[in-house]
Amino acid sequence: MPVLQSTQRRPAAPARRPARSRQARVRVLAYAAVAPIVGGYAMVATVLAVVVASASNIQLSAPGVLLAAVPGWLAAHHVPLGLGTHSFAVLPLLPTALLMLMVARSASRAAGRLHLHEPTQARLVVFPIAAAHAVVGLTIALVLRDGPVTASPPAAFFGCGALSALAATVGVARRCCLLDAALSRVDPVVLRGLRAGAIGVAAMSAAGALVLAFGLVTHWTTATTIFEQSGSELGSEFGMFLLAVAYLPNAIVAALAFAMGPGFTMGTYSVAPLHLTIAKVPAVPLFAAVPAHQSRTLLGLMLAPLVVGVFLGWACRRIAPRPLARLRGIAVAAAMVGGVAFLLAALTGGRLGGGVFSPVTVPAGLVGAVAFGWVLIPGGLVAFFAGPRQARNVRPVPEAGPPVGAPDPEPETAPETEPEAVAEVDPETDAEAEDLAADQEPGADEPADLEDGEEDVEDLDEEPEDEFEDEADFEDDPEDDIVAELEAEADAELAAEDDLDDGEDEADGDEDHSPAESGDK
Repeated sequence: MPVLQSTQRRPAAPARRPARSRQARVRVLAYAAVAPIVGGYAMVATVLAVVVASASNIQLSAPGVLLAAVPGWLAAHHVPLGLGTHSFAVLPLLPTALLMLMVARSASRAAGRLHLHEPTQARLVVFPIAAAHAVVGLTIALVLRDGPVTASPPAAFFGCGALSALAATVGVARRCCLLDAALSRVDPVVLRGLRAGAIGVAAMSAAGALVLAFGLVTHWTTATTIFEQSGSELGSEFGMFLLAVAYLPNAIVAALAFAMGPGFTMGTYSVAPLHLTIAKVPAVPLFAAVPAHQSRTLLGLMLAPLVVGVFLGWACRRIAPRPLARLRGIAVAAAMVGGVAFLLAALTGGRLGGGVFSPVTVPAGLVGAVAFGWVLIPGGLVAFFAGPRQARNVRPVPEAGPPVGAPDPEPETAPETEPEAVAEVDPETDAEAEDLAADQEPGADEPADLEDGEEDVEDLDEEPEDEFEDEADFEDDPEDDIVAELEAEADAELAAEDDLDDGEDEADGDEDHSPAESGDK
């Protein structure tokens, strides 16, 4: 596959429907903006209520749970929270992903109800949703200013607004043809490179998950010990399980950063394949995957991103016929993987209160650059050498000739036409008979030889008749037969007279008389 003509066409716009009234449009947009806000808050409050209900040592009333869910809503939007004099910015990524999914679905439904199908119409849905989230985030930050848990108003305003705007844009991208409009300006090689980059992001995430699973399996005893230390009650263990699930995407990003080489830091401790200086880990089951000591086997984990790079190179070996074009597609895929890795690494770390493990830092710039290199170098080599290569000097193949030493083929000659039979003319034939044969049409048969002294029919008639078409007509004429008999009798008489004349000439010595020719008549 010379690689995934761009070849995509923009879908035809649906038939226009009657426009909704202004009030109906306002109602649809208000519902699209408020529904994810209420839904996100209800999700956070439900999780807190389940944890409180399952834990016997936590005494919290229903109004307290509802109030505690307010800063939890900001944390779900990845807004850092303040705990007294300390900051808590290592926020879970799974609630953030769920809230973005809710916003995207709400925006998609609103665009469908308003019958939007143009890229410029996307702002009619994105702007109200982003504005509503930004205003709500700012309001909550202002309300929590004097409480035990605080938030920065500017961070809440821009953080909630930007996150919801991104999710809403993703939601209306298909209905408003945003993706088609963006991809219509790129060539097919770049388009295939973007597709390979999306596959690379998924493959890198899978590689990070495999590294994390390998660490948890090898340190399963440490993970179970941390669960036991959290408490013997069902509510405490359930709360620890929910905490581990919420931070699972963060752990996958950290494991991927470790496998690629840069690793991450926790306070003064470093966790990297080439530099491991951590002595103990926080009492969270996911941290049990951190290796206890440095060994050479940790370098084997670096095979995971290498395999991903080789896989992408093999997948892109046929995206273009020329090697340089394939390298350009691999570069696009590597840039996409590096950009996503940079963004996820930036959202993973942050301050973790005031303990010895604060701050948790995943170097976003270094992780993005290394991810770009892990895809570009092995993938580029595989795509360059494994793909089809054009021949430089292509010469035409000569046609197969006769073997050396073989005789030359004889030239084909046209079949000789048989010459027309020429009638033999008796020297004693009449001269007028020759004239008659010359006057006949070409291709006609020659008349038969005339006997000595035989006269032609044309000489007897004053007016010449038309030329005969063929010899059969001439022979079959009855008048000619009668004339021929008369001439034969006349010739016989003349011959007898000539014999008498010859006898007299011999006796008397007179001049010889030759028989008269048919032409004299």
